[in-house]
Amino acid sequence: MMHGKRYPLTVEVFADYKQMSQRAADIVIELVKEKPDAVLGLPTGSTPLGFYDALVASGVSLARVRTFNLDEYLGLPRTHPESYYAFMKRALYDRTDLRPENCHIPDGTAADPDEECRRYEEAIRAAGGLDILVLGVGHNGHIGFNEPGSSWDARTRVVELAESTRKANARFFNSIDEVPRKAITMGIGTIMEARRILLLASGEGKAAAIKELVEGEPRPEVPATVLQYHPDTSVLLDAAAASLLRR
Repeated sequence: MMHGKRYPLTVEVFADYKQMSQRAADIVIELVKEKPDAVLGLPTGSTPLGFYDALVASGVSLARVRTFNLDEYLGLPRTHPESYYAFMKRALYDRTDLRPENCHIPDGTAADPDEECRRYEEAIRAAGGLDILVLGVGHNGHIGFNEPGSSWDARTRVVELAESTRKANARFFNSIDEVPRKAITMGIGTIMEARRILLLASGEGKAAAIKELVEGEPRPEVPATVLQYHPDTSVLLDAAAASLLRR
């Protein structure tokens, strides 16, 4: 279990989603210009879509960048439109000069999922670790698919999805019955090794989780609160996601 020094989070609040997304893109663009072969950890979901749009619109070359996604549904082939691989193809891979061999995402159909998790961890290590990891946050405070109660030293592993998470993701499927029950996710221990973390949140639905992250005590019941122990985390919010914060 993680403990020790807590660091002040850098919290930036923007008038709207578009400004928040642009700020996230600007931070990543600045890194890529300084370090063209930067290693990026990337999320899926609705929150980062504006970030990907701004990254693409900037025209920055990602030809030498290496990317590692946070998670993938277990059992969904890459050809499934709701696989996170298909999401990344639509949002980023097919719109930039990223090289396919540099784009890493867990294989949800691996014959041995546990071995796939070990392989993925090794690939992140071999790349030199994550320079920046972009995160979203779930309504229940999950980061990646690390649901409430997840161990803070866990590595990439197979996890059961919380019912609330499956309900939240059902909008992308024909019915909740089609939402996978398991996923492969980077563990909190893996996430915390990223050199810099950007957490993005927008909308009132995320305000309670953001209040816990910024003003609450770190506790496994709200996985995002672990970021208070990370030395370089920026929390980028639109006004709605920041609406419950004291300041």
